[in-house]
Amino acid sequence: MRDHTTLRACEMADEVAVLLYHVTAGFPKEERYGLTSQMRRAAVSVPSNIVEGCARDSQADYLRFLNMAFGSLRELHYQVGLATRLGFLCNQDSSLIEPKIVETEKVLNGLIRALRTE
Repeated sequence: MRDHTTLRACEMADEVAVLLYHVTAGFPKEERYGLTSQMRRAAVSVPSNIVEGCARDSQADYLRFLNMAFGSLRELHYQVGLATRLGFLCNQDSSLIEPKIVETEKVLNGLIRALRTE
């Protein structure tokens, strides 16, 4: 079993999830079950899948969960852009979270690529 607490990708994904919860707190109430919920679920899915992957015995399962985490992160990246274009997310909040998402994507993708070459 791998220790998720030693992974930079997991730490960064957790930071993104916490930040996302803060920036979506001001979204319109009518979006509570719409975009707000979707974004929060995607954000929580990233570190959750990394943690679950770490608990798996096989390298193939580990990679599968890391790939699911990466997919959720890309989904979140799109949703942040959509929320910004819809005016739910101010430019200041968008410019705060988007670079964190991009950096997390790079780190997680690097981990996935490194594991594929083992």
